[in-house]
Amino acid sequence: MTKRTSSNAPKNARLRGQVALITGATRGIGLAIARVLAAEGCNLILTARDEKSLTKIDRELASPKIELLAHPCDVRDPHSVDALFRAARKKFKRLDILINNAGIAHPNLPIEKLPLPTWKDVIETNLTGTFLVTQAALAIMKRGGTIVNNLSIAADRVFAGSAAYNASKHGALGLTNTLREELRPRGIRVIALLPGATDTDIWTTLWPEAPRRKMMSPETVAEATVQAILLPANATVETLEILPTAGTL
Repeated sequence: MTKRTSSNAPKNARLRGQVALITGATRGIGLAIARVLAAEGCNLILTARDEKSLTKIDRELASPKIELLAHPCDVRDPHSVDALFRAARKKFKRLDILINNAGIAHPNLPIEKLPLPTWKDVIETNLTGTFLVTQAALAIMKRGGTIVNNLSIAADRVFAGSAAYNASKHGALGLTNTLREELRPRGIRVIALLPGATDTDIWTTLWPEAPRRKMMSPETVAEATVQAILLPANATVETLEILPTAGTL
């Protein structure tokens, strides 16, 4: 675990003083969102399973303008999630923004050939992990907070050969929509982020030959996400669906 005082935030940073927690923060969309939030002056809690990569990102974002806590966590493990939030409460006492971004895919396989351990791993990471982190976050999130669940366009569409991934994202969308209704009285916004094909490492597992040139960049998705977070507290982008202009791959 590392603690730093950090980032190159501009003087007019719009999220100065707020605290955001990002899971899966060491690569892809999670890392891109971390960079944009840091530029907006937001204090960060960064987490991922790979402690070496987490330390690298911690060093990259470090600056005198924001406070930064990097803490490893396996979102599938309730004990690991508890340890993360003990460190978060000790450092910051509260949470304003939660980005549930941690997720994995699996090789393209029909259901009849999909191994049960693979199914369980994807469901536990993408669905149960989102539940565990969100449940822990709500204990320190006050009125005006924002939760963003990165679900993928697979949350409302299906792709043959991706049964576990599709099921995990459909389930996470149901969780997200339920959460939004439950949190309305508390003034906490819940955003379902449904990006289409984005050029991240997940394609190495999902579809190694995928045409990356047609995809969006993680930075594009991150900018759109943070713009939604920056809306006034009385306005919510409930579903943020952003797709490559070229359409599905």
